[in-house]
Amino acid sequence: MNVASAELAAAARDAAACRRCPLWANATQTVFGEGAGRARIMLVGEQPGDQEDLAGRPFVGPAGKILDTALQEAGIDRALVYVTNAVKHFKFIPRGKRRIHQKPDTGEIAACKFWLDIEREQVNPRLTVLLGATAARAVLGRTVTIGRERGRPIPLGPTPAGGDALAFVTVHPSFLLRLPDEAAKRREYAAFVGDLRHAAGLL
Repeated sequence: MNVASAELAAAARDAAACRRCPLWANATQTVFGEGAGRARIMLVGEQPGDQEDLAGRPFVGPAGKILDTALQEAGIDRALVYVTNAVKHFKFIPRGKRRIHQKPDTGEIAACKFWLDIEREQVNPRLTVLLGATAARAVLGRTVTIGRERGRPIPLGPTPAGGDALAFVTVHPSFLLRLPDEAAKRREYAAFVGDLRHAAGLL
């Protein structure tokens, strides 16, 4: 785990013993955020997946590989951003040897907002990129329709360092993995890269 400030490192240690919702009982471990401690950009996803749960790091599975490539194409250095999830434990249903992802519910999102709020306060990003509806709900405090809110800056209020913080909604990279054909995947991947490039241009 690469947590770049003492405050975030302390929060990550505390979160490792989190019992704020029942998800801890079946997950392997808490998956806290990581990256630059005073990043200008924070990326917020939904929750860790199977590989993230085992590794203890966010966005290291198939969706993470898509995100890494898209960030590179958009001119964003992942080492200079902070990456986290709205929910810090993997929610799943066992099916044979597989663990099938389940969407976090409102109570789980609300319980984990405690940790997300600490991350947002400590990182103090100028721009928060919300990857999918769960991340958008966690940060904006309301139900968000991606198609309606995607691709436009949403004011979050002033930052402690001065200037206005912004949110920017786009799809979660796992959406690209679920598309049925290669043409759709190429089209939507290009749109995702375009979103990230547009978001970075707001800084």
